[in-house]
Amino acid sequence: MARIDRAAIELEKIPSLELMERAGEALARAARDMLSTSGGRRVALVCGKGNNGGDGLVAARRLSGAFDSVVYVVGADDVGQLSADARANMESLDGTLVSTRWLSDPAVAVTLERELPTCDVIVDALFGTGFKGEASGIFRAAIEAMNDSGRPVLSADIPSGVSGDTGAVEGVAVVAQRTVTFAAPKVGLVQYPGAGYTGDMEVVDIGIPARLLDTVPDSRVYLTTEDEAEALLPHRTPDAHKGDCGRVLAIGGSVGMTGAAAMCAQAALRSGAGLVTLAVPRSLNDILETKLTEVITVPVAETPERTLAVEAAAGLIEAARRFDAVALGPGISMASETVALVRELVLHVEAPLVLDADGLNAMAGHTGLFRDRKSPLVLTPHPGEIARLLSTDTRSVQADRIATASRAAMDWGAVVILKGAGTVIAEPGGDVFINPTGNAGMASAGIGDVLTGCVVSFLAQGLGPFSAAVAGAYFHGHAGDLAAQMEGMAGLTAGDVIRHLPLALRTNSEERWL
Repeated sequence: MARIDRAAIELEKIPSLELMERAGEALARAARDMLSTSGGRRVALVCGKGNNGGDGLVAARRLSGAFDSVVYVVGADDVGQLSADARANMESLDGTLVSTRWLSDPAVAVTLERELPTCDVIVDALFGTGFKGEASGIFRAAIEAMNDSGRPVLSADIPSGVSGDTGAVEGVAVVAQRTVTFAAPKVGLVQYPGAGYTGDMEVVDIGIPARLLDTVPDSRVYLTTEDEAEALLPHRTPDAHKGDCGRVLAIGGSVGMTGAAAMCAQAALRSGAGLVTLAVPRSLNDILETKLTEVITVPVAETPERTLAVEAAAGLIEAARRFDAVALGPGISMASETVALVRELVLHVEAPLVLDADGLNAMAGHTGLFRDRKSPLVLTPHPGEIARLLSTDTRSVQADRIATASRAAMDWGAVVILKGAGTVIAEPGGDVFINPTGNAGMASAGIGDVLTGCVVSFLAQGLGPFSAAVAGAYFHGHAGDLAAQMEGMAGLTAGDVIRHLPLALRTNSEERWL
């Protein structure tokens, strides 16, 4: 955004004060909306010394005619310590009814603690998207006072204390009810923990030409939109038969984990695949036939522990040639012989492959095999699984999920779906999509198996590996959102998500058929 701002000012000759005016106007508009909802009259604007604070000062001026506005300038004693544009907007408050408090010493934070609870809305314009590290001193005290006030907070561009680059929160950060962000979403607003501080996000146009947003940034991180996801859906012609709609082979299951394999297969069907076959340990075949009605089950060689045996490798590699895509791993176990089988299949299965669960764990220390594959590979790890593959820890993964997924995708030559809130989908060329769908009710056993089924289904229906991953994550989350809306998040199960997949896919598919 800093580069975009500079380009707008230097190349497009848009005055910086004009951009700030539009940003502050949008902020004031949102504050008015919140005040009218509450019936309140008093607004506090907590402003920093930089341009984010300047946006807050514009909002103060625009609110002053109708509301009691108080500006708290944090970290400064006088106007000379403000950025040039913030200084100009502070001077423009002369002649208005806006009250100003200068707070530079942590000892005077008591002013905020005493006065903020008396306001109806608080505008957080302390730090912008360039903030990094941890707020301290008077800045920390200001953030804590906003959070402790019990009043609704509106943040300008990003909640203060959240890293705009990663969503990291190293110390304290403002917990906003609403965030007005300028020109485009920021990574820190859609990646946790920052996303948890954002509240309702509104992206507002402040007059920066769209071509600058498209060409200036070197970021290749995108937020999947509804239109983009729906445009990826496979087209099904009126005379289609099951062979035209994708043939999926799923490989998995072990004692106590037949459900994982079954849910993967069911999700593949409910995501549109025309034919799904599930290969399972021989002694478990009857169980899977009982669980599954529409899925073909195939019994294969097993170990004494009733897991898939390495002797099944040749037959599965040959069988995979008759399928459009293969899913490997749900419920497969970490039995030593099964681990060896997984590595054989990863290396030799020629169809596009989705690898999940213990299929991923089996590859720890052997990720070089990923690059030896000659056909597409999609990996669907949760943070713990990718940490094992990268020989790191979950905390490091979660500290920068985008960087982790991107590095793994490039190193392994595979599409990586790093699961979790704000699922990250990365491809070897460097593009990254962040998925906006899904909810906390999906923190439930088997949800990842359903995602694998969605992705392998879209692969089998002809989508490329990255498109299948983006679409699979989006509609998997959308189905979870529909289930939560209709039945509630508490007690939501993987089966509920599977059941709602056709509904999640329905509208635009039917429109294309008409």
